Amino acid sequence: MLSAMFLEHSTEPVEGRNDEYTLIRDAEDLRLGMYDKPLPCFGCGIGWFSLLLGFDFPFMWYYATILYFRSYYHRDPRERAGLAASAIAAMICTIAVIITIAVLIF
Repeated sequence: MLSAMFLEHSTEPVEGRNDEYTLIRDAEDLRLGMYDKPLPCFGCGIGWFSLLLGFDFPFMWYYATILYFRSYYHRDPRERAGLAASAIAAMICTIAVIITIAVLIF
């Protein structure tokens, strides 16, 4: 009984017992997973690229907002945060324009 307990917790290497391990991925298989592919637009994604470019061309924020509301992020969930940030920037830009026009008119 005592020797059976020590066999279960032995740290000695056991030769010929390869049946307990399974191969997770073949080393020669070069297929990439969904998240192994780099994001478009220099690797930062369409949303974050639109957010940065939107400071010079605000219509990029609206373009990203349209992509966000059309659920573009279902293709790649990594795009969701950047598209949401661009949608928020578009909303802030729109509110600023409305307030500016209201101040100028009234």
